[in-house]
Amino acid sequence: MAATERPIFRLLLIGLVFHLVYIGTVFDCYFTSPVVHGMRTFKAKHGEAKRLVLIVADGLRADLALAQNPFPSIPSAPEFAAPYLRSIIESRGAFGISHTRVPTESRPGHVALIGGMYEDVSAVTKGWKTNPVDFDSVFNQSSHTFSFGSPDILPMFARGATPGKVDMWCYDEDEEDFTKDATALDVWVLEHLRTLLHNATTDRNLDRTLHQEQTIFFLHLLGLDTTGHSYRPHSPEYMANIQVVDAIVHQVEQLFTDFYKDTETAYIFTADHGMSTIGNHGDGHPDNTRTPLVAWGKGVRGPLPDISPSSHDTYSAAWRLDHLLRRDVEQADVAALMAALLGVHWPVNSVGVLPDVDPARPGYMEPAGGERALAEVALVNARAVLEHYRVKHELKEAHALFYKPFPYFAGSPSGDPGAEYVRGIELLIERGEYTEARTMAQRLIRATLDGLRYLETYDRTLVRGIVLAAYLGWIAFGAASIFLAEDKAASGTRRRQFSSLDALAATSLVAFWAAFAKQRSPWTFYLYICFPVYFWHQALLKAKAPLTVYLNASQDHVSDILHFTVKGAAVVAALEGMVVGYTHREVWSVGFVAIGVLWPVVFMRRDVWSKHALLLLGWIVACLTTAVFPMLSVDKQEDLRTITACAICMLTAGIAAGVKVRVDLKEERRFRFALAFQCLLIAASLLVTISSARSLRAKAGLPPVNQVVGWAIFLTASAFPFVFRFQRLPGLARLMVFFLAFSVCFVILAISVEGLFYVAFSATLLLWVDVEAAVQTTQDPRNSDTAKLSAYKPRSDDFRIAVFFLFFVQVAFFGTGNVASISSFYLEPVYRLVPVFNPFLMAVLLIFKIIAPYIILAMCLNLLNTRLHLPPFSLFLVALTLTDVMTMTFFFNVTDTGSWLEIGQSITFFVISSLLLVWAAGTCAVGEVLMGEKDVFERTKGKVD
Repeated sequence: MAATERPIFRLLLIGLVFHLVYIGTVFDCYFTSPVVHGMRTFKAKHGEAKRLVLIVADGLRADLALAQNPFPSIPSAPEFAAPYLRSIIESRGAFGISHTRVPTESRPGHVALIGGMYEDVSAVTKGWKTNPVDFDSVFNQSSHTFSFGSPDILPMFARGATPGKVDMWCYDEDEEDFTKDATALDVWVLEHLRTLLHNATTDRNLDRTLHQEQTIFFLHLLGLDTTGHSYRPHSPEYMANIQVVDAIVHQVEQLFTDFYKDTETAYIFTADHGMSTIGNHGDGHPDNTRTPLVAWGKGVRGPLPDISPSSHDTYSAAWRLDHLLRRDVEQADVAALMAALLGVHWPVNSVGVLPDVDPARPGYMEPAGGERALAEVALVNARAVLEHYRVKHELKEAHALFYKPFPYFAGSPSGDPGAEYVRGIELLIERGEYTEARTMAQRLIRATLDGLRYLETYDRTLVRGIVLAAYLGWIAFGAASIFLAEDKAASGTRRRQFSSLDALAATSLVAFWAAFAKQRSPWTFYLYICFPVYFWHQALLKAKAPLTVYLNASQDHVSDILHFTVKGAAVVAALEGMVVGYTHREVWSVGFVAIGVLWPVVFMRRDVWSKHALLLLGWIVACLTTAVFPMLSVDKQEDLRTITACAICMLTAGIAAGVKVRVDLKEERRFRFALAFQCLLIAASLLVTISSARSLRAKAGLPPVNQVVGWAIFLTASAFPFVFRFQRLPGLARLMVFFLAFSVCFVILAISVEGLFYVAFSATLLLWVDVEAAVQTTQDPRNSDTAKLSAYKPRSDDFRIAVFFLFFVQVAFFGTGNVASISSFYLEPVYRLVPVFNPFLMAVLLIFKIIAPYIILAMCLNLLNTRLHLPPFSLFLVALTLTDVMTMTFFFNVTDTGSWLEIGQSITFFVISSLLLVWAAGTCAVGEVLMGEKDVFERTKGKVD
């Protein structure tokens, strides 16, 4: 690399590293691990039940489990999908909704249910399976736990527990086959529980263990989650699976009654998360966050009449249970309920609140000790949560600079915050004022939880300040590097002297590091602060060059500044519009209308229209066609007719390319052969897709022949452009080879219109290249030699083109979906290749499908750079300095309060915005690699006959 090129490529590298590293700031600022150690444990004096059975129906929605006529579209559907659970609610149990938190996935849901804590969201980097930090759980506090179910869930509660305390029986991962009847997984759990109890009749040691008090049985029923993904929750299969789960609940209760021959068992039935209409979960949609909770047995109250105001709303009106009290809880509260029923220690990391703490509303318990027992267990709950605060308070007090304790506990002894409130509750209990004691305990728990939040967000202002300084610094540094680059010829090789600016930067860095060391801040803080210090140091150094040199030669500086301000405001407005597009997909359609109609009709010069009218009309049609897709619903059903139409469009494009695209005579025959072979692969992929889809619909599974042929076609098509090398091929021809290669992916892995979007999006990109070239040729002819990156100076049009590029980068992701439901995340098409649950391979296929449009965008960007005689990465350099307007907006919009939908989306928006920048850099690099020989394109200009 030439020495003159190094500063620009160093700028690119720094920018990419910076944006990748700063993704972590959202977790350090808004979400930190709740797990601390060194807490004392607390438990109720007496347990209510000798044993507890926890049944978790993975992926069960509350409305479909409890509503009357929940499946009206199914002719043979029963009045109630779970009649036995309903009979428990109406005759001898308590019920409500357990509200889950984002992400609504199996791992964090079970951690909340069993550990009583809301896990650090960064656990997603471990796949929600491996424990990032060992945590305590109700299972670990029990005398013994017997667990049955999925190998994805059970092991994480055995790890970190007292050795030998948690036993588990898991089926093999290969049993999680999405094309088979998933109820077999639930029946497997029941049969192994039956076998365990039967073995105890001949095994004295096992029988003794089973009869210990404070024993837990955990039944994880995965069938509904698997069925929901495969057939969606409103399907006959999901309804049948609910019926199977309901029957299992009945049989489990009968097994325990027959084996123990007593009434000392408590039962809790719930779910880890729900299921959206399209068979997905993970986001904060209410269908995913509302799960059923039914409790009955020893220590649990029976049904109570509803209160005024009613505990029901429009959501539960269809349940026909509005005459009974509905008692909702947060998911972590279930762990507190289990601990209270069994009389075991609260899990030390639990922040759950026992529903019975609130004296104004009946909870779930009916203890033998009456009101006194309820008051005592409320005190235990308060002390357990307060202990959490005490440990975090002492850690923060020992290390924070100018520490201020939470105001509610400001008057407490330094070593024992809240001690006076605990003593007050104890005195109320001693005097028999149980309702007042519970009220005071409730106030203390609420204040303590607020105090925990105060401590967890204590450093938030500092992190926000660092982030703001860093992103603004990057914008300043990037702009200075592009506009105010030093003249190497003028500066020569003289060495710059150490200045006061250097001293200020070094002093600032050392001061921050010293403060971080005193506060024992995470190591990432030391890294974060380096970026703003470096950026502002470099930007101020470069800003010493006279800015007027870079103003318009007209000497009308006021006009130049005004012109720059107006264009800058337009760019910022466009970027903020893209921010809105993350939540309102219609914005992307408006964007296509703006760039496809408004730009050429209103702002384009007439001489461009006179020379290129047909091209501009094609551009308008392409943009309006692509604009249709963001307006379509994200809830899609498998549609073979649409997939067939996609394949026909792709074949048509391939045939047209074979006829129209001009290539070197030496390559013409090989090029035509390549296109014919790829069209044959597309046709074959359509046939095997139709056959596989029909077989899966008929519940006949995926034929092995279809699976082998499907993989063969998919891999052959994907590898073909990289294996079948061309020596001399113009850019447009090379692009068509890749377009047809990825077309196979959009046939085999499509569920509906994704393939049509891929075709329309690709056509729009190709026309964009020609339109920009036409505008540039007409308005500002350049020398035919491509400029060097080191000498690149952006023109005003380059800012518009960079905004267009950012728009296309994001439309490629959001064109047929949104954050909550990207069409590529549908699992139905993946079953055509991978019928057995394999998260890694499934994820690879889905990511490959997302990447495909970006390959086309990368190659088109390379064509655009060549046609405009711009150096590689030049447009990306401009985009790199603009996009942080979006990134900053998303960062400061992140929230960890409000609805779970808001929380989940706010995190996702920021991460996507940051990653798309890195992704865009990869896009530019991929385009440079794949397009190869530009000289051939230059000679042919990539034009068609």
